[in-house]
Amino acid sequence: MAHEHKLEIFRGLVKFKSNVSKIWGVLIFLSFVTAIEVFLGIYKPEVLTQNFFIGMKLLNWIFIVLTLVKAYYIAWDFMHLRDEKSSLRRAIVWTPIFLICYLVFILLYEADYIYKVFTDGYLSWNF
Repeated sequence: MAHEHKLEIFRGLVKFKSNVSKIWGVLIFLSFVTAIEVFLGIYKPEVLTQNFFIGMKLLNWIFIVLTLVKAYYIAWDFMHLRDEKSSLRRAIVWTPIFLICYLVFILLYEADYIYKVFTDGYLSWNF
């Protein structure tokens, strides 16, 4: 089963792509993204830790984006979304991405408020 071939048509040419080569491609891509994450986590470049965007360090934003890229690619390959219609792919992928972005926004907004309460003392909201 691991050596089955998939028929691909590319610019009028018919070629067969081995599942083994697809697995190697997935391994290389996910290893590359993980290596970037590990490199940034170990060295923590000053330019990424000193600059902030929407209340969070740029390095943390990069980790969030790379994690979403890996999650999308895992769903794309291992859940076989590549072979589905684009509307089904969008429904499966964009819904969780929207919810994750919403969750990140809520967590950042609330964390910023709690940080201000701890540093500045009691804050009351003026409704």
